[in-house]
Amino acid sequence: MNRKEFIKKSLALGIGLPLINLFLDSCTSDEGIDFPVFETNFSGKVLIVGAGAAGLAAGYLLHRYGVDFEILEANSTYGGRTKRNTSLANFPIDLGAEWIHQSPSVLAEIINNPEIDATLDFIVYNPQSIKTYNSGKLSSINFGSNYYSEHKFKNTSWFGFFEQFIVPDILPKIRVNSPVTNINYQSQKVTATVNNTTVYEADKILITTPINVLKSDLIEFTPKLPSDKTNAINSITMGDGIKVFIEFSEKFYPDILLFGGVGALLSDSSEKIYYDAAFRKNTTKNILGFFCVQYNATPYTSLGSDQEIIAYILAELDEVFDGKASKHYLNHVIQNWSKEPYILGSYASEFDGDENAIKNTISNPIENKVYFAGEAISIDNQSTVDGACESGYFAVETMLT
Repeated sequence: MNRKEFIKKSLALGIGLPLINLFLDSCTSDEGIDFPVFETNFSGKVLIVGAGAAGLAAGYLLHRYGVDFEILEANSTYGGRTKRNTSLANFPIDLGAEWIHQSPSVLAEIINNPEIDATLDFIVYNPQSIKTYNSGKLSSINFGSNYYSEHKFKNTSWFGFFEQFIVPDILPKIRVNSPVTNINYQSQKVTATVNNTTVYEADKILITTPINVLKSDLIEFTPKLPSDKTNAINSITMGDGIKVFIEFSEKFYPDILLFGGVGALLSDSSEKIYYDAAFRKNTTKNILGFFCVQYNATPYTSLGSDQEIIAYILAELDEVFDGKASKHYLNHVIQNWSKEPYILGSYASEFDGDENAIKNTISNPIENKVYFAGEAISIDNQSTVDGACESGYFAVETMLT
């Protein structure tokens, strides 16, 4: 497994990277985002399906170039897999994407507007206590703190970033509670039908829904997508995903808790982690985060209710910490991404075939009318928010030039 593959396996719906550079020199990617600069004479209209990071970035770029567009979002708010909770703690909690997997300068690259003051406070995240639990034994691997550090927001969140810098210019163009049920591209114009009733028409359409939505029957295409496109989409695995945040009256846990021993860091079982979500925040609250994706997440996401999930997790923590979890438990919030009807999982993680060929097949437009974008098909920064933005920018540049 090379470094890129290892990083790709660990990047995630929030906190994948704490598993990466415990044994690597640096976790910061050198792949930035090039804000597209080009000339266009396109004067038509664009529909965007999905108001996640890719869809919002695409709308932002279309707005910058003066192109008419509308964004159709199935959920009641924008953001996609960036989602925020403000009730559990006195700081915003990222229920979805959480870490900045590059230098924070990538945020300025996404905005690309020198007239905007995008000054934000960041936390240098270099956990000081890292433990593993394996076969009933809790062990420290604190040497990892000498090798791992990256950034996260201090006073805001990924959702807050979009809310403050991207959405204000395009909010009038976002139509929430508008799940697209059919996309018809058989005529000169392309149409998107919402809730099997309302029809929107445009010259081009950009689809930014998660891979699992494309793999489901939520959206019908007329005519059906070409076989090479559907084969490429179906060759991508987007597994289960869940994030849980628990408030305790006492901090009895390390900054990071891993399961399965050091060897598990290099396997799929590393995609399960408990972490101090209040690390270097301006708070006295004790908030433990739980992040789990892919195969390890299924035992949690498949439980019937949030109460079953929190009971399962507290029992797991009680085993590790001699009953302290139940003793000090106060409150919790659960985000089961697998049960979100217009998300259906975590993030794209595995490709059955040549990864770049699969991404290129999906990215190639259909009849210069139907385009695709999203974290799954970002070439350089897959599984990240900035990668989703990059993919949205690339798709818009392709359709306008």
